Amino acid sequence: MSEKPNARLWGGRFRSPPDASLMALSRAAPSYFRLYPEDLAGSRAHARELLRAGILTSGECDTLLGAMDAIEADIAAGGAPTIPDDEDVHTYLERLLTERLGALGGKLRAGRSRNDQTANDLRLYLRRITRDILGGVLGIQDALAAQAEANIETIAPGFTHLQPAQPIAFGHHLLAHAQALLRDGERLIDWDRRAARSPLGAAALAGSAIALTPEESARELGYDAPCENSIDAVAARDHVAEFLFVTAMLGVDLSRLAEEIVLWTSHQFGWVVLDDAFATGSSIMPQKKNPDIAELTRGMAGRHIGALTGMLATLKAMPLAYNRDLFEDKRAVFESVDGMLLTLPAFAGMIRTMTVRADVIRAQATLGFTLATEVADWLARRGVPFSEAHEITGALVRLCEEKGIGLPQVTPEDLAAVDERLTPDLMLCLTPEAAIAARSGYGGTAPARVREQLSRLREALGRQQDWITKPGTREP
Repeated sequence: MSEKPNARLWGGRFRSPPDASLMALSRAAPSYFRLYPEDLAGSRAHARELLRAGILTSGECDTLLGAMDAIEADIAAGGAPTIPDDEDVHTYLERLLTERLGALGGKLRAGRSRNDQTANDLRLYLRRITRDILGGVLGIQDALAAQAEANIETIAPGFTHLQPAQPIAFGHHLLAHAQALLRDGERLIDWDRRAARSPLGAAALAGSAIALTPEESARELGYDAPCENSIDAVAARDHVAEFLFVTAMLGVDLSRLAEEIVLWTSHQFGWVVLDDAFATGSSIMPQKKNPDIAELTRGMAGRHIGALTGMLATLKAMPLAYNRDLFEDKRAVFESVDGMLLTLPAFAGMIRTMTVRADVIRAQATLGFTLATEVADWLARRGVPFSEAHEITGALVRLCEEKGIGLPQVTPEDLAAVDERLTPDLMLCLTPEAAIAARSGYGGTAPARVREQLSRLREALGRQQDWITKPGTREP
């Protein structure tokens, strides 16, 4: 006589129960149970697949679907707690079904495996959460665009090697960060296109002898189609690694902006003042106002990079098809997702509410001889070979250093002493306004071009927002 089925999804061929240490290692972390909506969605699609296969009657299918709806509502309301015997979300939900429906709850397992279930759950979760992440990125983008628009005429020093280089519009500098984040948004959308394949129907690895129309389940769950190869469907996690790359790249791009916020809010720069609601103080120094959001974001970039690196290391020597090592995919994803969803709204609020001190930035725009390139360009436009113009300009800068003046303060006599071709009309070019106006090519820092760039950015952000909100939207 067969024994009563145990609470696990396996065990019939074992003579003794698993050791407690094995179960402690094998049991999913509490955070993994967040996948219950995705597991239930896959189970609903599978129930309809079993109806098509003749395993379930129409009445049985309806009963199962109703029970799953009730279970989802109970869990969302805080009921139906997990117990120690719930090895993972699949075991947990099958236990709830069998408690409510008896043997009927166990019929749902026909034709599928935890291998295709877990692959499906994570794909569905990532496709959903990608839209939440992109929404958070768009919040930062909106804040950057607003600050850029307010600072198109704010003249700032641009840097290379963290040394003053050339005058730029501060709005242009902010939009440089926006462009990087725009590409991160495009990467999320492009990732989703490749992830839109359903692993259901792959079962353990060879495909199912019962679930023979996986294209129907794929359509129901919002995928474009089933996976082409059942082995690849359960073994592949490159979509996880790619997602983690996108979040790592996003984390790095935010970290670069965060580093500049830290610099700009320092007393030495004094360019930006953070709103009190988005800064913290010191426990011992009453005067301190610290850019903690920027610093925490900068620090969290390491976590995103670590999640990606760990996932790639897990995958690098794994034979086909499914191996339990893939249990690590959720750990990496959840750590990265949770960190990102904490960071994005706080970062957007910090950018949106910060005050830009345009007068302070303008006063620093010509420090460090940032107008020197204007001299070389002026000479080049008059036929002087640029190599020679470069040397003449260097000599003029050396003279200014010796006299303790800036380029705008040179006299006609100073110019003539360096080179007779440096005539007084050069001085018309030696203002930061003239310098940025001269950079009027596509993508340049001239205010008119910055306004055009801002307009195109907002159009692109609108398309990304449409992708989030409009079902069926593919590439913006």
